[in-house]
Amino acid sequence: MTGFITIAIDGVSSSGKSTMAKQLAEKLEYTYIDTGAMYRAVTLYFIKNGIDISNEQEVQQALEKIYITFQMVDGKNTCFLNGENAEPEIRSMEVSSFVSPVAAHSLVRKKLVALQRAIGQKTNVVMDGRDIGTVVFPGAQVKLYIYSPAKLRAERRWLEMKEKDPEITVEMIENNLQERDKIDSTRADSPLRKADDAVLIDNTDLNVEEQFQTALKVIREKLGGLE
Repeated sequence: MTGFITIAIDGVSSSGKSTMAKQLAEKLEYTYIDTGAMYRAVTLYFIKNGIDISNEQEVQQALEKIYITFQMVDGKNTCFLNGENAEPEIRSMEVSSFVSPVAAHSLVRKKLVALQRAIGQKTNVVMDGRDIGTVVFPGAQVKLYIYSPAKLRAERRWLEMKEKDPEITVEMIENNLQERDKIDSTRADSPLRKADDAVLIDNTDLNVEEQFQTALKVIREKLGGLE
């Protein structure tokens, strides 16, 4: 096998893709790219600057002013927007509620897909998102698709958010996830779907470690020779 290796991980919102992708990248010593964070960073910029996503010219001009990088901060892969640490703002419910319409915008997708491809052409990567195995890297050597029901995803997400946002409820999160799933899977540009050659991992009955081991087994079978 020649060239760099791409492990593409797609799936529904808050299904544990990023957690697993980080684990795999660390285990394999690959570069981890959180594409969801990239779309969230653009969304945060649009919110802060009052960008009207229905105005093509306004969106294009805004995108020309945005640059996104990742740096390790306290051992964590951290998203920076225009040189500023964008965590944890990009994880807020405000951004979560607006990220799918922004991510569905063709101009936004064009810019970020180009950035993602550029990264993947320079190093071995584990990249998670909605269209990595179908659009960004259709030739990826390993493709995984992660799924679990919206209610379960909402319960898991609530456990992560309840201390930072005591007013948040499971129902609020579930409604948000269902709406995001609908937008992601029905958008005209690069809709969320399982690639024909992707391996489905339903983590409904799996804990974090079991999910990781399941994915690692698939990768070893696909690539061979990995310890």
